[in-house]
Amino acid sequence: MTLVIGLTGGIASGKSTVSQMIKEKGIRVVDADIIAKEAVSKGSAALHQIVQTFGEEVLLPNGELNRQQLGAIIFSDEEKRKKLNAIVHPEVRKKMLEQRDEGVSNNETFVVLDIPLLFESKLEGLVDRIIVVYTTPELQLSRLMNRNDLSEEEALNRIHSQQSLEEKCQKADRVIENTKDLAFMRKQLENILNEWEHTDK
Repeated sequence: MTLVIGLTGGIASGKSTVSQMIKEKGIRVVDADIIAKEAVSKGSAALHQIVQTFGEEVLLPNGELNRQQLGAIIFSDEEKRKKLNAIVHPEVRKKMLEQRDEGVSNNETFVVLDIPLLFESKLEGLVDRIIVVYTTPELQLSRLMNRNDLSEEEALNRIHSQQSLEEKCQKADRVIENTKDLAFMRKQLENILNEWEHTDK
């Protein structure tokens, strides 16, 4: 029987690093971000809806989505963010379920759904257990500013557009702390997977 694990965290918390560690173990990872990018690819129905909703300025000259421009619009306006989610989320959810169910029908030990906004989108029902990747607010802010070349205000806008990591940790079955080095994270991950593989679900 397959255990479906939800992997989540906050922006710049280290979730993608843990996701990569899981992939390296040969475990199926269904990545919501990758599916979301495919859902809004050039010529897609979702991209057409986005342009109708937000205007031509969210397109690059080659007709692809200008993510930076769209990000600037939605991260500072909750109503616009909700409109975007209403366009993209149903398509993403459908594709995620298809990939999840394929893993279950193959009787794989684990299938991991990597969903940044697992709690915000109320998708807890898609998974059996939840892992949250946690880091301190100070590390989260400095990583995001450095990674995306953002001002402190821009970075905080993005962080505050999500539920706090503290809240997410309270709802998690297990927490992986990203406060030291990669070996520290990998050890925590291995302990969790070993425990879940050898206990009754």
